Amino acid sequence: MVSSQRDAVHAIMQQYPIIKQVVARLQQRGVTQKAYLVGGIVRDIILGLPLENVDIDIEVHGVTIDELAEILSQFGVVNYVGKSFGVLKVGSIDVDWVLPRIDSAGRKPQVTVVDLPIETALRRRDVTMNAMAIDLNTLDLYDPFGGLEDIRNKVLRSPDPQFFTEDPLRFYRVMQFIGRFEMYPDPVLQDVCKKMDIASISRERIEMEFHKLFLKSRQPSRGITWLADVGRVAEILPELAQLRGVEQDPVWHPEGDVFEHTLQALDAAAAQEYANTPEKLLVMYAALCHDLGKKVAMQRDGDRIHNYGHEQESVPLSRALMQRISTNKSLLQDVCTLVLYHMQPGQLVKNNASLAAYKRLARKIAPLSLQTLSLLAYADNRGRNPARGKPLSGSIERVEQFVARAKEAGVFVQPEPPILVGADLLDTITAGPELGKALAQAYEIQINEGITDKAELRRRILKR
Repeated sequence: MVSSQRDAVHAIMQQYPIIKQVVARLQQRGVTQKAYLVGGIVRDIILGLPLENVDIDIEVHGVTIDELAEILSQFGVVNYVGKSFGVLKVGSIDVDWVLPRIDSAGRKPQVTVVDLPIETALRRRDVTMNAMAIDLNTLDLYDPFGGLEDIRNKVLRSPDPQFFTEDPLRFYRVMQFIGRFEMYPDPVLQDVCKKMDIASISRERIEMEFHKLFLKSRQPSRGITWLADVGRVAEILPELAQLRGVEQDPVWHPEGDVFEHTLQALDAAAAQEYANTPEKLLVMYAALCHDLGKKVAMQRDGDRIHNYGHEQESVPLSRALMQRISTNKSLLQDVCTLVLYHMQPGQLVKNNASLAAYKRLARKIAPLSLQTLSLLAYADNRGRNPARGKPLSGSIERVEQFVARAKEAGVFVQPEPPILVGADLLDTITAGPELGKALAQAYEIQINEGITDKAELRRRILKR
């Protein structure tokens, strides 16, 4: 390893002194007892990536689980977070101490903890860039399958294709690795992924891999494109697959078909800044789904192509796609809301709409904000690069006008709160549908006429 990589390991050991102490205890017990840093953290050290929020897995060889627990107990309370899987923790320290294991194929694999040579243990990992280990005594890199060279060549390769197929989730891991690391499978792994059975994977596990693709990739479109390359996009995302070859009006969409537009919009969404991770995830999924209804809504008028009402047609297709890969009902509903209203920013600007129209829209999409809707609008408009393969960058005038007007209306971040509430009318109107109707009318008057006086609003409603 180069000095910067050794420095990264030293920094981890300084952050978690227990690691160095346990390694010293193992040395005292014998030369066959060793601890290795393994998994994604080794890959990220090699790549020079930030190590915040990275899982720290230390694989210990030459001891039983009880012997390892005895050593760890000298530094705190040992938690058997996965005793049958050979995984231990000490107190609240965020380090997993693991033993080598083998597991059978199938949806519910049987796991057996067994002392294996380090090479055999690494052979069972998904791809070579994850099949490296760092000896925590010597800080030497152990790379029996050429992971370092594959990283340099941007190649995803399996240490053992037979082991690879035993866990079908690895198919989706390849998908998100392609997006995150901009690497591509070698012909052997590509062929394996074309043929392997992935029907048994739960939605929860699939969802985690899509989250990693969308949240950690500079170009998540690479992962989606790969699904098409291996002939499986129609199996996994059929609503998206049917957009391939669907023409668009070249005046508005010089980038090509709806599939290309969607991929560009997805990459544009990935490049934006967000208030938090949930907002980014929401806009990423909405970018994936926003034009799913264009095939259904497509109409030809001479040389022109129209997709009137495609936003409404996209909603049930978005729901079907999300239900296939996500268990998050709230996320699903929010995606459908953004998809339904994703044309509104451009239409409000085009029609020179009043501030009241912005206030009504903010109320309709709440609890989502016009700010979040504008992020989808930016991604949509940047996904129109005739050069193909990457989105546009820079300002989008119509979206910036939408943002300016929404801010002028005071509803960019949240809708205007109603001045008149139920308690203000209960002395005159009984709680129920009539009260709800009266409050809705009061809010319409408030935003249309700019009335801010509660007494005046109450007078107007009771007069009606």
